[in-house]
Amino acid sequence: MKPLLRLIPYISRYRWQVVVGFVGFFLARFFEVSTYYLVALGIDGIGALIQDESLPYGLSILEIVVGIVCAVILRFIFVSRARRAFRRVGQLVSFDLREQLFSSVLRQGPAFFARIGVGDLMTRAIQDIALIQRLIAFGLIQVVIMVYAPLFGMTAMLFKSVSLTLLILPLLPVLYIYAQHVASQMAESSRVVQESLSELAAHTQENLSGIRTVQAQAQEENEIRRFFRTNNQYAEAFYEQARINSLMTAWTPWLTALAQLAIIIYGGHLVMIGELSVGDLIFFLACLNMLLQPIRMAGFFITMLARAKVGVVRLCEVFDAEPEITDRPTGSAPARIDGNFVFEGVSYTYPGAPTPALSDISLSISPGESIGIVGRVGSGKSTLLKLCTRMLDVSAGRLSLDSVPIQDFPLMQLRSQIAQVLQDPFLFGEPLGANISYDDPERELDRIWDAADSAALRDTVLNFPEQMETLVGERGVTLSGGQKQRATLARGLIRNAPVLILDDCFSAVDTETEEHILSRLKMLRAGLTTILVSHRVSTLRHTDRILVLEEGRLVESGSHEVLLASGGVYAELERLQTQGQGAAETEVTA
Repeated sequence: MKPLLRLIPYISRYRWQVVVGFVGFFLARFFEVSTYYLVALGIDGIGALIQDESLPYGLSILEIVVGIVCAVILRFIFVSRARRAFRRVGQLVSFDLREQLFSSVLRQGPAFFARIGVGDLMTRAIQDIALIQRLIAFGLIQVVIMVYAPLFGMTAMLFKSVSLTLLILPLLPVLYIYAQHVASQMAESSRVVQESLSELAAHTQENLSGIRTVQAQAQEENEIRRFFRTNNQYAEAFYEQARINSLMTAWTPWLTALAQLAIIIYGGHLVMIGELSVGDLIFFLACLNMLLQPIRMAGFFITMLARAKVGVVRLCEVFDAEPEITDRPTGSAPARIDGNFVFEGVSYTYPGAPTPALSDISLSISPGESIGIVGRVGSGKSTLLKLCTRMLDVSAGRLSLDSVPIQDFPLMQLRSQIAQVLQDPFLFGEPLGANISYDDPERELDRIWDAADSAALRDTVLNFPEQMETLVGERGVTLSGGQKQRATLARGLIRNAPVLILDDCFSAVDTETEEHILSRLKMLRAGLTTILVSHRVSTLRHTDRILVLEEGRLVESGSHEVLLASGGVYAELERLQTQGQGAAETEVTA
């Protein structure tokens, strides 16, 4: 159970709540034993009255009754307060764990998400943390019971009869060995259950995210069968865990009943020969019940402990994952970025890839320059852009920004001053205006409309009944592909960042709309650095300089006119696109 020690720093933050819980339960146990003791006195007192004898201990029946009532009330008060304290600690620790998990995930890179899927992360964030919260909130109570119950119970039993106490001691090692055996089985079973649940969650999340593809390919029945197999695997793992827990739950009461039977037989003998009173025997049985209480609850506690342990291990797998990109600013970076990128022999190879995605790239981008990048699929265009924002770090060579190594910039500063519009448009399930002004929710509405106008989105939004308050649904499902691209483009333009990166974000936009956007873009971005990736020559010709990538290498660089005159890869691309467009127009006319 060593992994559970990782929870100590989180629990220690709320040490005073824990102290309140332990002290509260200590006092509650004291008053519980006091109640048993007073009840025993009352029983012996009633027996004395029946036999017309004087009351033992010099207490009247009324005084004993008042004492019992007071002890019960005080126990109730302390138990209630202690339980609230422990449950509060469980809630606070789970809150801290979710915060740390979320912040850890946000700092991870592609390799991490290739290893741990979204559905698995959701299971860890909800189910695993819930298991830990349950252990702290209720497990601490179990620990208190396991400490205080034997402490008070055994002390009181030894006080009344040493011989009776020694009678049950041989049973305790047997129960301990059995509990250890069950705990090892439960730990493995809990691991299988949590992994099966993660697989089930991942399968569900994947299907819901790709529901359109599933329906378009008429694969509903196949996916239902796949889900049945995954769901059945989880059910069988959970059944196995329940079987182990049920066996222990069935065995422990039987073993504790043997101890109670032995006490009744031998204790009854002591009563008959006058060594114990009836009240003493009842008091002893009550204390024995307190002593055996942890044993009866052992199945429940071991299950809770084993499942929480698996949850801690799975959470720590995320906490201990080193971010692929480390934030290590040196303080030498300027406060504001100008956009002067310099690549010196830069190469990058993805982990596990046989060949580099970029090889020996050397180029410079001047502040205020607009750069176009073109190349075949897999030529390294997106990789080059990711290096500019440190979504990836160079494998070889040197990349500097404004004469400072890019690693010296704080990640927050770097990415806040470089606006990116990605190839795959992503919108949150919030109003359209909130999506456009995502980085600053308090931004004025006029500026949001200006950004929408620059992205040729104004007329579209005006046709929506609720305009900027229109809910776009999860991932922008209510919008078309072109509308989503223009919305994400507006989100990039509204920031007016020193550097703007556009990663093939016009693929779903018609040429007329694209011309409108590019003309506004040229006006808005005057004096600011813009890097544009596109497969369309008609888009790239608006830039100051065009970079042509081929198999991860920079093969051509120059203006639209210069590259056409050189007759290289770019000129061939322009020829093919011009011919294709001409053929399409002829077909439409015919």
